[in-house]
Amino acid sequence: MNLKELSKHLGLSQTTVSRALNGYPEVSEATRARVVAAAQAQGYSPNVRAQGLATGHSRCIGHVISVGDSGEMVNPIFGDFMAGAGETYAAHGYDMMLTRVGEQDEAEIYRSLRARGAVDGVVMHAPRFDDSRLRLLNDLGLPFVVHGRSSGAQVPYSYLDVNNRSAFYEATRHLTGLGHRRIALINGQERLDFALRRRQGYEEGMAEAGCAIDPALMTEDEMTEDYGYRSAVDMFDRPDPPTAFLVSSIICAAGVRRALDDRNLRAGRDVSIATFDDCLSYFRNSAAPPVFTAMRSSVRAAGAALAEMLIERIDKPGAAHARVLWEAEFVVGASTGPVKE
Repeated sequence: MNLKELSKHLGLSQTTVSRALNGYPEVSEATRARVVAAAQAQGYSPNVRAQGLATGHSRCIGHVISVGDSGEMVNPIFGDFMAGAGETYAAHGYDMMLTRVGEQDEAEIYRSLRARGAVDGVVMHAPRFDDSRLRLLNDLGLPFVVHGRSSGAQVPYSYLDVNNRSAFYEATRHLTGLGHRRIALINGQERLDFALRRRQGYEEGMAEAGCAIDPALMTEDEMTEDYGYRSAVDMFDRPDPPTAFLVSSIICAAGVRRALDDRNLRAGRDVSIATFDDCLSYFRNSAAPPVFTAMRSSVRAAGAALAEMLIERIDKPGAAHARVLWEAEFVVGASTGPVKE
């Protein structure tokens, strides 16, 4: 059934029916209730784009990914985040737009999205230190929320983040408490804020235990399985290899474990591994006990929660900014044990 047919069924003009469905105040509550009930009974689904023309809203949420972060688009972590966000958008009647651009073009894309009214709001990904995108989005007046935080930023913004510093501090303390002193950090790209905070937590935990930090045991890169494998292989070839690894992604941790297998070493007995676990849908660390000792926080749940925050911001643009910080759950698995004498 289309709008014309629904209007004829109700004996009302198409304008009145459209206004009733779109919440215009000049339509009485009695008429609105009658129209909504009829629409539900007749299985009428309004055209979202037509609604946008009538209300000035696109009913679309934007996600802009720069070339520098484009590996994120094929990363299962990003996929789980988008799945959680997409479920929330659909429940609220929003579509989703994903745009990949060159880093130098990202600011222009945001300006274009705003000028064209193509989206009602955007999620900002992969924040960096004092990220200039925050100032731009504030100046444009485009509703936005950030997945993560930007250290040093001086502008107000809404975000949802995991307490990466405390998670890696706690994991480092766990490893030093087991007697490990040479602990490697296999980190994400430290131009990104989350990785900087993870390194801070690691360094604080090492300093508290009186452990020397060896720069040769600290690496940063895109968090792939091969990166974890190559990093571990290089470190094992050193004269004084690490006895434990602290890893920024369970995907990298799988690579570290492959390097152990190559040397007939067993995680938890010969070498320990602690990792961050985004609770990926297709890579569960859910055995009993878990395969990996991990700092656990669901990226899918984060996507859903951040989408709710953005829709709330679109509905109430003048509201105070939401600042949400989740604590990761620390789970002891089979991959850590006392340092081998």
